[in-house]
Amino acid sequence: MAASTVFNRHRQTFDIAGRLLIAAVALVFALTPVLLIVSASLDPRNNIVTQSIIPPGASLKNYQALFASNIHPYGIWFWNTLKISVISSVLTVLICSISAYAFSRFRFKGRRGLLLSVFLIQVFPNSLTMVATFLLIQAIGLFLPSFGLNSHGGLILIYLGGAMGINTWLMKGYFDSVPRSLDESARIDGASNWQIYWRVILPVVRPILTVVALISFIAAYSDFLIPQIVLQDTRQFTIAVGLTLFVRAGEYSRNWGIFAAGALIGAVPVVTLYLFLQKFLVRGLTSGAVKG
Repeated sequence: MAASTVFNRHRQTFDIAGRLLIAAVALVFALTPVLLIVSASLDPRNNIVTQSIIPPGASLKNYQALFASNIHPYGIWFWNTLKISVISSVLTVLICSISAYAFSRFRFKGRRGLLLSVFLIQVFPNSLTMVATFLLIQAIGLFLPSFGLNSHGGLILIYLGGAMGINTWLMKGYFDSVPRSLDESARIDGASNWQIYWRVILPVVRPILTVVALISFIAAYSDFLIPQIVLQDTRQFTIAVGLTLFVRAGEYSRNWGIFAAGALIGAVPVVTLYLFLQKFLVRGLTSGAVKG
């Protein structure tokens, strides 16, 4: 018995040590790029070749140059990105929640076919539809310039179309977990379907609304390919597109530190949202994943 106890203790010790080692390796792997970006943003030499973890003579010179540039209006890019991401996420949550409520609570002809169609559309990668999307937005711009090429409205339309499928399924799974007795009680009190959706269901499904809002916000905030295709005017650019101007045509030697400063500032909204909404994220993802 004594030998068995000692063996179990040693095994537990090795198990804990192994987990700590794996966690340490994961932390180093995850934090090293962040440290390099922070270091580059504070390095006044502004050169990727001579960059080090602890830059000599660290200063905020790159941050000052980032906002002082008249050729590359970073402040406008930041505002554009926030505006597009917030509008896209709000509209995505509103449209997808209405769709999910209809699929979850009502039974109508073609319901199953529509659900499967929405799901199958998401199977194909977005890159396959780039040409069609470009031509469609170009055609819309002939009648509604605010939703055509080189417009934020057109970009938001594209994001809304791409977000409908998977988010509708994710919300439906969560809506199915809400007891129907809530609907029946509200209907007995004289509530309409819209009142049940707005005043009864939405407050209950707040975690999944937060998940979808954050996913949609990050997708629009960090996207590069679609804005690169749709937006043509420099002052219409988002952060992801605009920052490439600092490192194009071999300008790493002059603008690497400025690029790093812009990337670091651009990451602040997403990190802040994660910190404030992590409680709702865990609850929303786990509940929506096992119900439906």
